[in-house]
Amino acid sequence: MRSYNLNVLDLEVSFKAEADSSRVESAKRLVEERFNKLNFPGRQISKEKLLTFLVLGLADDLLQSDRKLDLLNQRLEQLVEKIDSGTP
Repeated sequence: MRSYNLNVLDLEVSFKAEADSSRVESAKRLVEERFNKLNFPGRQISKEKLLTFLVLGLADDLLQSDRKLDLLNQRLEQLVEKIDSGTP
């Protein structure tokens, strides 16, 4: 497992992960991009609230991706069954 020390949104974060550095950097960029989309100039929202919105958005994206993956896996299983049974 690799150790990482990052500055994400002006917060120092240290952690260990099996992900390679390019994945970690991509994740960091995604978080910062989404945070910047939520953080409009002149808006008076605390950083904690913005981070909460950000986490909820990312969690929703993950749940949607999981649902799509489940549907694809079900469809693949149906296709394999059709191929195995020889029915068109």
